[in-house]
Amino acid sequence: MKLNALMDNLGARQAKKRVGRGMASGTGKTAGRGHKGAKARSGTKKQATFEGGQTPIYKRLPKIGFNNIFAKKYATINLGDIQKFIDAKRIDAGTPITIDSLFAAKILNRKMDGLKVLGRGEIKTAVNIVAAKWSKPVEDAIAKAGGTIKNK
Repeated sequence: MKLNALMDNLGARQAKKRVGRGMASGTGKTAGRGHKGAKARSGTKKQATFEGGQTPIYKRLPKIGFNNIFAKKYATINLGDIQKFIDAKRIDAGTPITIDSLFAAKILNRKMDGLKVLGRGEIKTAVNIVAAKWSKPVEDAIAKAGGTIKNK
């Protein structure tokens, strides 16, 4: 075998179609693009939302809803989860539990606008929590365990 004798199998490579090179080529005149219209012209393409000229669905449906850019987003944690993390020694019950301490312990993955304590589960350890929001049952459960909860 000689390196200068190597060649592809027959039909392995197809020649590039040369469009617009005369009628004899089979792709002359309109270059295989048909007659007129947006698809025959360069630099244009059909939009993904195009529906054949009728009014698109996104324009036929009404605008609904409202997004309040001033709304605060709170990181939430349940009382049962706090107890679980204390038992697992990820939170120190002796120090105040704040959004910063939960973030440092990698319990929360972002700080958000504040901490909101929810009442699912029960807490048995006396803890001091600093939060932005909580409910009356949460306050009662923490007081019953001998702890306190206060606003930031």
